Formats: sequence, structure tokens, C-alpha cells
Amino acid sequence: MDQPKLERLLRLMKLLTANTTYTVDQLAERLQMSRRTVYRYIDTFREAGFVIKKTGDCIRLDKASPHFRDISQLVHFTEEEAHILKSAIENIDDTNLLKQNLKRKLYSVYDNRTLADTVVRGKNAPNIRALVEAIDERRQVVLHGYRSAHGGEVRDRRVEPFAFTTNYVNVWCYDPDDGSSKLFKTARIGSVEPLDAQWEHAAEHREGFIDAFRMHGDERHRVRLELGMLACNLLSEEYPLAERDLQPAGEGRWLLDTEVAGYAGIGRFVAGLLDDIRIVDAPGLQRYLREYVAAHLAALS
Repeated sequence: MDQPKLERLLRLMKLLTANTTYTVDQLAERLQMSRRTVYRYIDTFREAGFVIKKTGDCIRLDKASPHFRDISQLVHFTEEEAHILKSAIENIDDTNLLKQNLKRKLYSVYDNRTLADTVVRGKNAPNIRALVEAIDERRQVVLHGYRSAHGGEVRDRRVEPFAFTTNYVNVWCYDPDDGSSKLFKTARIGSVEPLDAQWEHAAEHREGFIDAFRMHGDERHRVRLELGMLACNLLSEEYPLAERDLQPAGEGRWLLDTEVAGYAGIGRFVAGLLDDIRIVDAPGLQRYLREYVAAHLAALS
């Protein structure tokens, strides 16, 4: 295989495994190739044994593919090496992008149980380990004393945990009471009680969309912004996952072309940097910002 084709395949693989999903037209536009070529490369992945998932018009590579799981078998640390690695990661300042990138890379290739001991610390660690074991063993749990963000309600929740978000900040669980998959913040869990009962609704487990601004939902809205250097730097520091959707636009400007689940996350970011950000294409975001600014002005009057 020639090097240019290999590079294009790797670039396509990166897009197909990113948190944001793309249509074939969007992939062709981003990679500057024809739809026919995109389909041909996707067929190449399929022939190589990768699992292709399609949701509506969007296509992605399933990270449950054997090839992705095999990567984890290439990484092994002795007890001493794991201790050194843990210390090295935790000694990096939390605001440093390097720390987030390192955690994210480890998260993509390393076993959940081992990684949890490496990147999670403090009072939340026992809950994370209990959830990791429940997921591995496909068991139900009770989240004792879960504090809801809406109204501050505290109650126990019997759920089926099945996946984590980056750095174990949230856990995806199926809630039998509501008949849907939900995102629970691990920091709001009082304690985790593993149950003997196995999953009963595995077919209903669905990971929802989480955008670069850590908002989740069923909808996707495309947003295109032009950022100055200050806004670009702050974006990379505060929302590292947004980096993959940044492209240089020349003369110290950057173009952010991304999808968001809602406008609250990105709206708060833009509102604080209105003099360094230009909205290129995002009518919904413009409406949100007008209402956001008007509401805050009214509160001050």
C-alpha cells in the first residue's frame, strides 16, 4: 500500500472513531476526497475485520471490534511500572492538556479495571472500581444517595451500568424505572452496591451523544465558529476534545467546525469571548446567545 493511501486511511480511521459522528458527505468534505473513495476505504476496513456501525446517515467504526481490543493486549505494566506511571500522571497539573491527552490515550487502549486504579483517586475511587466490576460482570447495582442535578433530590437508583465517559466523570446506565439509558455523574454517587442480579435489558443499552463541551443529548447541531488566538487557546485548555475539530484559518485565526448536543455548553464559552469569536454558521447558537444575554441584562436591571 502506498504511503499517501495509508495516511488517508489513518485519517479516516481517526474520524470514524472520534466522539463526533459524520455522514459520508462530511467525511468526503473533511478529507477532500470523493464519496466513492470514502465508501471504498470503508469497505477496506470491513474486509480487514472491523465492525462498521451506521446510525441514520452517520457511519463509525465500532470500538468493540477485535482489532481495538487486541491493542490493549500490547500494553502491559509491571506493578512497579504501574506505580511510576500513576505517580507521573497525577503529578501533572490538572489544567495541563498533556494530562488530559495522556489519560484519553490510555483510556482507549487499556483495561478499565487497571486504568481506574491509575487515573481515579480520592473518595470516589471505591465507587468507580465497583462500577467497573459490575460492568465486567454484567451485573445490576444500586447507586445509593445519588444527588440529582435537578432540584437536588437524593435517592437510591437501581440501574444497569454499561459504559464510562472519559476519565470516569460519568457512567452510562440503563434505568429500568424509566426504560431508558441515562448519564450519571460519578461524583454525585454516595455509594455503589453491586447486586447478584444480571443485566436484563442489555439490548436497550445505548450510549448517547456527548459533545466537546461535555453536554449530552439525542440531538446534534452543527456549529461553525471563527476563533482568535485567545479563544483558541482557552478552548484547547478547557475543552481538549474540541481540538480535533479545529483548523487553522490563517492570520492567527482558527475555524471550529463541530457538532453539539445543545447550546448551553458552547453558549457559555462563546458568551465570555464575544470580542474574539465570530459565528460563521450557527443560527441556533445566535438565538441562544441573544436570549442568554437578554436574561442576564434583565437580572442586572
